[in-house]
Amino acid sequence: MTPSLPMSMMPTRRSVLLSLGAGITAMALPRGSWAQGTDAVLKFGLSTFPPTVKPFDNTGGAANTVKLMIYRGLMGYDASGKLLPELAESYEWLEPTVAVFKLRANATFHNGKPVTAADVIFSLNEITKEGSTAFLKSDLAIITAVEAVDDKTVKITLSSPSAIFMDLMASYCCPIISAESTDGNDIGAGPFVMKSSEKGVYIELERYGAYYDEGGPNFGGIRFIAYADENLRFAALEAGDVDLIEYLPWTQFDAVEASDTMQMKSTLGPYMFLLFNVTEGPFADAKVRQAVGYAIERQDVVDAAFAGRGVPLYGLPNPQGSPFDLSNPAHEWTYDIEKAKALLAEAGYPNGFDCRLLATATYGMHQDTASVVQAYLAMIGINATLDLPDWGTRVTAGKEGKYDLAVHGTSGIYNDPDSLWSLLYSGNPSYLQSFGFKSARIDGLLEQGRTEVDTEKRKAVYQDLAAAYFEEVPQVPLNWRVQAYAMKKSVTGFEALPGFLNGSSAYALDETQLG
Repeated sequence: MTPSLPMSMMPTRRSVLLSLGAGITAMALPRGSWAQGTDAVLKFGLSTFPPTVKPFDNTGGAANTVKLMIYRGLMGYDASGKLLPELAESYEWLEPTVAVFKLRANATFHNGKPVTAADVIFSLNEITKEGSTAFLKSDLAIITAVEAVDDKTVKITLSSPSAIFMDLMASYCCPIISAESTDGNDIGAGPFVMKSSEKGVYIELERYGAYYDEGGPNFGGIRFIAYADENLRFAALEAGDVDLIEYLPWTQFDAVEASDTMQMKSTLGPYMFLLFNVTEGPFADAKVRQAVGYAIERQDVVDAAFAGRGVPLYGLPNPQGSPFDLSNPAHEWTYDIEKAKALLAEAGYPNGFDCRLLATATYGMHQDTASVVQAYLAMIGINATLDLPDWGTRVTAGKEGKYDLAVHGTSGIYNDPDSLWSLLYSGNPSYLQSFGFKSARIDGLLEQGRTEVDTEKRKAVYQDLAAAYFEEVPQVPLNWRVQAYAMKKSVTGFEALPGFLNGSSAYALDETQLG
């Protein structure tokens, strides 16, 4: 394996060059351009208090933001969205199915002990073991062996080539934790360590003094403050009570753009969609789900819920920045109320039916989207009663199937259609998927897409996936949304990562400075 450079010879983190070709090594580089950290505390306005910050769970954007400050994986991203080694110092593909990672010599966990190959083995086994509920369990089933070459070198063998394995290693749900971790005490190696918290109110982190990047972080701590009301969150920024907020309300975009004291960073990446409980009742019939797809005027969702800051989405949610153009009018839902009514009649519901539509009061965008959907469904005889619990209850209801149909919004974790795996693959059910939905056809296409490394063959697989998505309706897409972080103009270095990577924007806090 190609040896790593001495630390003194490494250029800045942004200049890292990665190669995905077999037999070529990629190097990790420190953030050499960072200023020395201060004792200042960054005050970050969260959209909700995280239901959990367990390392391998995915319970929403707020939780993942906090997790990325406490935990790190083998790979990561810089503020521009470039993939690069993180706890790894370098990696090398020895064969198309064998990757070797060299761990940083100075990487330690928050208990002061070094990050070793044994910890990598422990972490990946925790995700993939029988009975695991880890978010990436099915994604990482491709791993057949994780072996220690020595204390600082680990070899991972896959069952087949993978076009996206390194992106999985950068996921906020694939951190490396200490093998000494116990249930309720997960020991990370991120730039910050837990200091204190008050459930429902705040989480405070302090800088980890032995963090492997000697130039940072740029501040002494982060105080994550939960604002359940989006207008209060914006008011806190406007008043200067916080430095940075997530989920800038769409009605406030104009105000921030015109402000002398605030700025925003945005991307078109996350999307809104409808999920179904397909275990019983009308939505078990694909024709009924098809009818819903044709029943909704998506531009009205964009206008009502996102103040026009978004784009209607009619078919497979192929992310911004994808290597493939998968658009095909034959596999897209247009607004066609007569077709929707005809499909309902074919399914045996000419007069419609009553149902329960789950969303959440925590996020105005979810509630407003649900209101538009409710109105359009009523036009075809589907009378939906809104259910608007808090976010934590919404997540639980999704997991337990306590709904008939549900509004949701999310993004994948990297800019490739394979990122839809966690949203569509039935081998790893979660609240992000329609309850009870299973499709051998869709599962098979997802499996083909991630193990095929030829670009044109991959494109053909995902074209077939777009057709299957339209015909079997595992979800009904509504719209892409512009999503923004807002901050004081004195905050520099933070960027909203592009496309589906937007959910990983907390990586950019590594390069953020307080003016």
